[in-house]
Amino acid sequence: MANKVYAFFGPHCSGKSTMISQLMSMGVHYIPTVTTKYFDDRYAYKRRLYQTVKPDEFAKEKFIVQAEYQGSKYGLRKSEVLESYQKHKVSIMIMMDIENIKQMSKFINQDLITISLMIDDVVFVDRMLRAGCTNDEIKYFVEYADQNKEFDSYKVTDYIVKNIATPRAALEQILAIMGLVTLVPQKEFDQLVK
Repeated sequence: MANKVYAFFGPHCSGKSTMISQLMSMGVHYIPTVTTKYFDDRYAYKRRLYQTVKPDEFAKEKFIVQAEYQGSKYGLRKSEVLESYQKHKVSIMIMMDIENIKQMSKFINQDLITISLMIDDVVFVDRMLRAGCTNDEIKYFVEYADQNKEFDSYKVTDYIVKNIATPRAALEQILAIMGLVTLVPQKEFDQLVK
């Protein structure tokens, strides 16, 4: 089996950080995203997923892909992506910009698998309210997602995971896509469902 890199896409509050955190806790290798964004206490859990650097340090880095998202810069270091691809059977990453798929594909060809986390408007607003966002912030994120076609990421990715129920349901779908589940022999399955 060739080494695979799974890239997660989706709008704000689609569950990218939650899914990546769950997979990391299971031992799946993560390729960190470098950013100029500082995460305040409301998003403190993202501090372990993103490496925040100053803008002048960011400019000195060598990235395979870069993106600007809501005024902050994001990138994936070329050395970390290539090293991960060579050393790990399965790696995961967050990609901020759909346009980066083509660039990333040049380096890891058919071994890049893209997964779009899809949510609907109701879930989007509900999650933002639970995160403590104000009405103005929610309006901004909805307009930003619409203008930048974040809700359309499913059109260019390999797989779609509808993440509107529990995180567990989405995680189970992702594990199946990644081939990180084992089928139970029929005899054992029959016992489980009795």
